[in-house]
Amino acid sequence: MTLTTYIVVAVIKIIVVVFIMLTGVAYTTLLERKVVARIQNRWGPTRVGPFGLLQPLADGVKFILKEDMIPDSVHKGLYILAPMLALAMSLVAIAVIPFGNSITVGGTTTALQITGVAHATGAISDINIGILIILGATSIGVYGVALAGWSSNSKYSLLGSLRASAQMISYELALGLSLVGVLLLAGSLSLRDIVNAQGQNAWFGFVPHWYIFPQCIGFFIYLMAAFAETNRIPFDLPEAETELVAGYHTEYSSMKFAMFFMAEYLNMFTVGSLATLLFFGGWRGPLFGPPLLQSLLPVLWFAIKVFFFIFLYIWIRGTLPRFRYDQLMAFGWKFLLPLALANIVVTSLIVALRA
Repeated sequence: MTLTTYIVVAVIKIIVVVFIMLTGVAYTTLLERKVVARIQNRWGPTRVGPFGLLQPLADGVKFILKEDMIPDSVHKGLYILAPMLALAMSLVAIAVIPFGNSITVGGTTTALQITGVAHATGAISDINIGILIILGATSIGVYGVALAGWSSNSKYSLLGSLRASAQMISYELALGLSLVGVLLLAGSLSLRDIVNAQGQNAWFGFVPHWYIFPQCIGFFIYLMAAFAETNRIPFDLPEAETELVAGYHTEYSSMKFAMFFMAEYLNMFTVGSLATLLFFGGWRGPLFGPPLLQSLLPVLWFAIKVFFFIFLYIWIRGTLPRFRYDQLMAFGWKFLLPLALANIVVTSLIVALRA
């Protein structure tokens, strides 16, 4: 593959993936409203379009046309930068996630992943530190929340951003440590290598060799930390309207307000995709049919597994109440962190004994 072809293919993949992700974000809001309405014995959106299917489009037009209010006393540069930073980092995290093996179109074979490393031979390989890039991008996203509260020059916004920063930083530590067990078993930081390691053989001859089985404790820690990382119920303390009016985005309106929520839903896709890759075999699943169908089926299996996590997020929102802030921080520092360290020690001993 020449450099020009590589750039053209990369641009096409960026456009397609960004369009799919932003459309998915819009319709995830509709799915959430419909599912929570069903849980609470309501109808949900039904007016705009058949069965309310055009409601996300109407919401998008409303955010674009709504008057953009900027308070006089804000730090204007950082006030505008904060939602852009949060949204940009959520898109950067998605860029390194592989969602399939490779596909050949018009004689050109490309990996089903936005980013890659181009070699002098023209070959494209996976970035072998994908997990570190994802953790780094999500960590920088915390600055968007912190800057939003500080630059708004509002006590309510500042309290919300401080709570959000404390929560997200404390849970990122447990989130990162929960993945170490998988890295020890796979022996690689490459997401593709981890997925391939889960397809080499099967547990007990018939159970898929997914890391959810030997790393069930690590998955539990990851799942709990991911709920807190994305500010979702029962850990949505930064947006606790009964205590903070609205949290760090109190002074935001129009598209800047929407960008924070777009970043939140994109982060849901990121943590769902990462859980699928690390614990549930990634895009692996039964293959059948002609060669073209076999090359597309892995994308379908990957999408189904990610959809399961998105549905779980929505289900939990309609089921559990919000934690108190002291309960939340104690749960992260006094329970999840020691449990993650214990999981690393036990996994290290098992890997050493097997070696």
